[in-house]
Amino acid sequence: MNAHEVVFMVNEIGMTPAQAIASSTIKPARLLHRQYQLGSIEAGKLADLIAVPADPFDDIAAITAVHWVMKGGRVYRSDAA
Repeated sequence: MNAHEVVFMVNEIGMTPAQAIASSTIKPARLLHRQYQLGSIEAGKLADLIAVPADPFDDIAAITAVHWVMKGGRVYRSDAA
């Protein structure tokens, strides 16, 4: 699921930001029985992270404006950031 689909779930379907974010993180991890490895930010879990300009729980559209990505412990920034 991509960021625009998460925004759609909030704006068009009526989910809360928390529900929409969970639908693309912890819920799929549980479905795949991998919730102990991924799906949430906790010590010992695998994680790729994004930095966004605002709290997505207050402004879900913020997840479409990624400042940087952390993958495998390395930070990647776009030229525009």
